[in-house]
Amino acid sequence: MKDRASPAAVHDRDRRRTITAARLLPTVVQPVVSVLLALLLVGVPLWTVLVTAGKSQAEAFSPDLSLPSRWRLGENLAEVVERSEIGPAFIGSIVMLVPSVLAVLVLGSMAAWILARRSGRLTAVLYAVGISGIILPPAVVTLVLLLRQLGLAGSAVGMICTYTGMYMSTVIFFVTGFVRTVPESLEEAARVDGAGPVRVFTMIILPLLRPVLATATILISLYVWNDVFYALFVVGGRMDTLPLNLFAVASAGIHLNNWHLIFSYVLLMSLPLIVLFAVFQRSIISGITSGAVK
Repeated sequence: MKDRASPAAVHDRDRRRTITAARLLPTVVQPVVSVLLALLLVGVPLWTVLVTAGKSQAEAFSPDLSLPSRWRLGENLAEVVERSEIGPAFIGSIVMLVPSVLAVLVLGSMAAWILARRSGRLTAVLYAVGISGIILPPAVVTLVLLLRQLGLAGSAVGMICTYTGMYMSTVIFFVTGFVRTVPESLEEAARVDGAGPVRVFTMIILPLLRPVLATATILISLYVWNDVFYALFVVGGRMDTLPLNLFAVASAGIHLNNWHLIFSYVLLMSLPLIVLFAVFQRSIISGITSGAVK
């Protein structure tokens, strides 16, 4: 005959089970669920693009997750380069991307530094206006009319100014909170040594902003590199970029129903961003982590 456990022993056993279950949730269940969601939301679309880009025209007629009977990725990429004007479009995208990102990072971080070091109602209003672009999309018609009045419509300078204004709020939002965590004593020590505002910003503040600026660089580069909507209205027809070129060749029927070529074009478009992400990967993770902790 088995001995019956005492109420205290039963209570301790239930308590240990509760603690074990509570530890199991954050250490096992949450990571597994996170990995499965990432595979579903990111891995499946990426796999679809990759295998479709490696198929023949007949196999890629209905894109799915199946493997190609024979990988033709290199042949498809070469055919895309040969049949579409991807070279000038790539140069056009670089001309838009580099000045836009540099202008947004420099001007946005300087504005965020000033907003972070000032207080008062006027500063609060300016900060609210500065980050309002995150939730308020620009009016396209007004934007195009304004660029025409300024003589910048259809030019690369007009498009760069447009991107700079559109994404300035993102940098201000990221950097202002980060600068507030930097001790003001560092700036005061530099001023005691005779440094002016420009030198304090470039020698003290800017190096400390490297992780958060790396994160902002990836986000803004992603927006600018893949933009079709605003580029179509501002420079469409006068200048070519990769998204505009892909839209043009697909609309003209060159790649119509040739999903293997369209997905190969998408892969070529994504390669520079993948390289950029690989270069800044550690800084991005550091920036996100430091922002979350601070």
